[in-house]
Amino acid sequence: MLTQDLSSQQNNIKVLLVDDSAVVRQVISSLLNNAPGIEILAAVADPIFALKRMEQGWPDVIVLDIEMPRMDGLTFLQKIMQERPTPVVICSTLTEQGADTTLQALSLGAVSIITKPKIGLKSFLEDSSSDIVDAVRTASKARMANVKFKKQQPDTTMQSIPAVQKTLPLSMASSNSLRTQKIVAIGTSTGGTQALEHILTALPAVSPGLLIVQHMPEKFTALFAQRLNNLCQIQVREAQNGDRLLPGLALIAPGGKHMQLKLSGTHYQVAIIDGPPVNRHKPSVDVLFKSVAKFAGKNAAGFILTGMGDDGAKGLMVMKETGAYTVAQDEASCVVFGMPKEAIALGAAQRVLPLNLIANEIMTCVSSAHL
Repeated sequence: MLTQDLSSQQNNIKVLLVDDSAVVRQVISSLLNNAPGIEILAAVADPIFALKRMEQGWPDVIVLDIEMPRMDGLTFLQKIMQERPTPVVICSTLTEQGADTTLQALSLGAVSIITKPKIGLKSFLEDSSSDIVDAVRTASKARMANVKFKKQQPDTTMQSIPAVQKTLPLSMASSNSLRTQKIVAIGTSTGGTQALEHILTALPAVSPGLLIVQHMPEKFTALFAQRLNNLCQIQVREAQNGDRLLPGLALIAPGGKHMQLKLSGTHYQVAIIDGPPVNRHKPSVDVLFKSVAKFAGKNAAGFILTGMGDDGAKGLMVMKETGAYTVAQDEASCVVFGMPKEAIALGAAQRVLPLNLIANEIMTCVSSAHL
């Protein structure tokens, strides 16, 4: 029995918690230690203590605050990614400033986000225990070889500056025939921020209209869309209720809301709606995909990318059944091969492609017999 217990402990996900809040350290340590298959190696107040503790043994996952004394979380994150890439879950304050810094952390190699409020912290963390445990389990499965690491530097795209303004070509902006307008729907989660950047920056200005669900908390999606808009030839923005979908435009579902495709006369537009989470997510990929299947049918293509869980698999199947073209990202290029794996197992994906071919596939499929 003792041998079996030791073996079980050796297989546990070992977590290092770095947060200057004693409340956060106490609550998260308790809930993770009580979760089967997870154990806390240490809970420390700043990165300097963390580095000393890591000399004794390296964790499988790091849960990391950003604003801390002696060394900030971004500097620590970059040091870790350069020395020994390790899955990092950012524990971020749910504010615009916190969202800004957290998106920088994602670009530096962090794999996911836990949000925390400034008020009612202890009760919030206790109520969110399942989400925190899931975030750690998901991070432990991340393929760090597929995470792109950037050097920390001032990120002018994330500061309070006007977003780059782009004008759609007249021929594109005036396109309003539902029989000819092509729509691309994309769903993704863990690893998706980098995957979307890779895809969208490769698209030319003359591209199909895109609807995107990235699992991300509220306040994060607007800044994420602004950052992509400043990097891409196409327009990228957080969707608002009633936005018309046009070629050359990508609309990202706002965190905390669902996004659906709708018809308005001869135009496609989006509806941003509240409601319960679907597959534990809001926005949900399934909600988007099923609405695209209903209103666009064979004029649509669906792409399901890296992410944990099965959100989007059933929706992609509905898209395929209504004549849409469907693609899943392959295992080798995913950070987490969960959502694509479920879609493939369901028979929902007509093709399976690596990340570096998806932008080209988007342009190819809308100009070929696929759509």
